[in-house]
Amino acid sequence: MNQRKFVSFRLAATAALLLAYAGSGAALAADSVADPALQAAIAGSARTPANAARDSARHPYETLRFFGIKPTMTVVELAPGGGWYTEILAPYLRDQGKLIAAGSDPQGSEGARRSAARFQQKLDTNPAAFDKVEIGAFAPPSTYRIAPKGTADMVLTFRNIHNWIPVGEEGMQTLFKQVYDSLKPGGVFGVVEHRLPANKAQDAKASSGYIHEAYVIKLAEGAGFKLAGKSDINANPKDTADHEGGVWALPPTYGNKDVDRAKYEAIGESDRMTLKFVKP
Repeated sequence: MNQRKFVSFRLAATAALLLAYAGSGAALAADSVADPALQAAIAGSARTPANAARDSARHPYETLRFFGIKPTMTVVELAPGGGWYTEILAPYLRDQGKLIAAGSDPQGSEGARRSAARFQQKLDTNPAAFDKVEIGAFAPPSTYRIAPKGTADMVLTFRNIHNWIPVGEEGMQTLFKQVYDSLKPGGVFGVVEHRLPANKAQDAKASSGYIHEAYVIKLAEGAGFKLAGKSDINANPKDTADHEGGVWALPPTYGNKDVDRAKYEAIGESDRMTLKFVKP
């Protein structure tokens, strides 16, 4: 698909998703006025086709609107990974706001340096969209170059908290407090994470990739946050959270390869909590 056709396709697809969402009678939490700049970023040429293909499962417009994002904000993305959300956030914030991508430490271990270099290489491929992204570092339990204290309007993390649980309870408390300290009063911590049903046991290392919603809320409130809202934007009632190989059995990873692939494809991506916390 050439770039012009891809952009046209993304614009049409985004419009269709927004119409469908409006027709369902669900109200966007932030306000009822559309955000054309966010729509344009989601439909824009900075996005790779493989990432854009996940929109129907990840609902980026509805999710970011629920968190209350504005183009003038200073936003920290924790552990951006391959940059799925970075492709949206960077162009959206480029002209009026700021995006700080706090991921692998460029000054850390050899593995961390390689990961940071891969992310930087991605940014370098499209300077028109990514040239103003600031690079931080987030490597619990030791490195928290997120943002200067009290300067961020919003901190976001997507499907990452389970990766941090091995740092232990004290480490998790420190992590959430570091996020809290980086925010201005009134700042938002937005979380999307694989949700473990309350009647299932969460092991000490969250090895399945799923964690309890109540546990995340407890950690955030322990750091001083107030829970401002929950959303089922990213809920998936088909997901029973008990798959061989954990959450990675589901798309897009298909960790079990061809074993029961059709079953996992029918389930779709994981059931996810979407939580909005506010610093008083």
